[in-house]
Amino acid sequence: MSNKQYETFYWPTFKKILLGLVNEGLVPMPFAEGNYEPRLEIIKNMPRSAVLWWFEHMDMSKAKKELGGVSCIAGNIPVTTLCTGTPEDVKEQCRRLIEDCAPGGGYILTGGATMDRGNPNNLRAVMDAAKEYGMYKK
Repeated sequence: MSNKQYETFYWPTFKKILLGLVNEGLVPMPFAEGNYEPRLEIIKNMPRSAVLWWFEHMDMSKAKKELGGVSCIAGNIPVTTLCTGTPEDVKEQCRRLIEDCAPGGGYILTGGATMDRGNPNNLRAVMDAAKEYGMYKK
């Protein structure tokens, strides 16, 4: 779907649903499947701190730049890395995401999608990376 089609047919209804949830006191967490980079300019038009966007495939530094003052962002540890990478690969990916997205707050380190199975050592690597690189400095 083109951005024009997204803005015309998809976003108005979806935005109305999101705002309805927000008005009920909820914080919606839409899963932005695929590459949402072309839509960042569209989706940032939401009340501050109202929506938590979970991204599958995204240049997270661009997401942080566009949405960082508006919405919390989450995701983007590639599932392929979590399933087939080494713990070192996972930790390095997490380090880069934390460095790009954590400054100023509003980032949740998590996978780019859900998984049924994975390497437990890679999950430990995510937790280790979060502990090592994810501490906010005062």
